[in-house]
Amino acid sequence: MRIIEIVKGFVNDLLAQKLRTLLTISGVTWGTVAIIVLLAFGNGFEKQTMKTMKGIGESIILVFPGQTAKPYKGYGVDRNIYFTENDVEILREKINLIQYISPEYSNWNAPLRVEDRRRSPNVTGIIPEYGTIRNIFAEIGGRFINEKDMELKRRSVFLGDELAEFLFQDQDPVGKYVYIADTPFLVVGVMKEKEQDSSYNSRDKDRAFIPASTYHTMFGDRYINNMVIKPVTPQVNQKVIDRVYEVLGRKYKFDPSDKESLSIWDTTEFQKMVLYIFIGMNVFMGIVGTFTLTVGGIGVANIMFVVVQERTREIGIKRSVGAKRYQIMNQFFLETFFIIGIGALIGLIISFLILGALSLLPIDDFVGSPSISWWVALVALTILTGIGLIAGYFPAKKAANLQVINCLRY
Repeated sequence: MRIIEIVKGFVNDLLAQKLRTLLTISGVTWGTVAIIVLLAFGNGFEKQTMKTMKGIGESIILVFPGQTAKPYKGYGVDRNIYFTENDVEILREKINLIQYISPEYSNWNAPLRVEDRRRSPNVTGIIPEYGTIRNIFAEIGGRFINEKDMELKRRSVFLGDELAEFLFQDQDPVGKYVYIADTPFLVVGVMKEKEQDSSYNSRDKDRAFIPASTYHTMFGDRYINNMVIKPVTPQVNQKVIDRVYEVLGRKYKFDPSDKESLSIWDTTEFQKMVLYIFIGMNVFMGIVGTFTLTVGGIGVANIMFVVVQERTREIGIKRSVGAKRYQIMNQFFLETFFIIGIGALIGLIISFLILGALSLLPIDDFVGSPSISWWVALVALTILTGIGLIAGYFPAKKAANLQVINCLRY
């Protein structure tokens, strides 16, 4: 009942000073909007970036041949390393931390043709598990390269979605033929559209994938371009890389510590680097929003000092009839959080309206969709609570420390 009376009395005070109240609450409101919207933008941008980064594959390792830079057991430097399909099986056998591994052939000199439409994409020779490693999935009605394609050296091709759209226009490509270097290939599937902002040869949407066995027979390449590895968990990526240097170093007679002998891209490390960048960016946005909210908090503190002054005689009367210091402090703390709560609630509603309006704009592919996640809400609540405690403490302390006799004479 006492709390209700305090709230009713404070509401009456606020209504008596409408302009002052409006300005004070608006400071908290726009501070809340600033911190929520800024953090929501950072959160959405981070999710979008990480999503597009995973288009290349999640926590995969790309291994390319290099050139030795250290002499080793009588062998000189500047020796070129070349991979064969047999190296894939050696690594699969020797490193039990590898979940999937695939060779990868690449050829840009084999044009694809359907009627009068012609393009020269990256024709890639792979094995079936490559699709799992690289997050390449078929549209409904089609499939990826399978074991039978490999075993029978079938002339089967799996097309990237944009390449398929160019070659077949509005037709369904599955079950139709496309000429690769004047050799007919049956289209067995089309890639489901995915977001991909990084690549090492070309974007998957513009590639044509054929069985490695067919590729080897057709083009006669002796060496593969690279290997793609997916470890059992991202935590063992570095161990897998170290073992790759050891195993291939033993076969090709190079020093395992010679990092120039192989060119290895660990996408997990790249993703960590990007994640740290976004953490820094979100911290910066949080600081900017906090400064804005702090200005509102200063306004609340000032208004509470004014309220304490205006109610000095009331405080003296309450103390004279037995009110304790902590009760006076609690009263002003409650009133401080009442102001901040109103401003924060209005700010939250405005933030949702702004983010809802932004979600209707075509910005998702560029900066992602701003979203309020649990950590955004937690950060905003923590900052609001901190601002409230600081803004309320000093006025409340001043009110509690007033001398009763001085209050009654005021």
